[in-house]
Amino acid sequence: MYEIMVWAGAAVSVAGLIGLMWSVVRVMQAKRQKLDDDALRAVVQKVLPYNLGALFLSVIGLMLVMLGLTLGG
Repeated sequence: MYEIMVWAGAAVSVAGLIGLMWSVVRVMQAKRQKLDDDALRAVVQKVLPYNLGALFLSVIGLMLVMLGLTLGG
């Protein structure tokens, strides 16, 4: 059972990392478009909830991995 917890945590962490990379790429694309400050701020504000959600997924996944490793021996 703990092995499943470790692999599930790893999958959740990978999903979070993919989300983090997506948010970084999205902001970099907006910067490359040379948008004015207000437009760039709007893009960042739109991406911020996804960024925080992805960070949350990564942390929860790593916690699952650590819990599975600790309890599983």
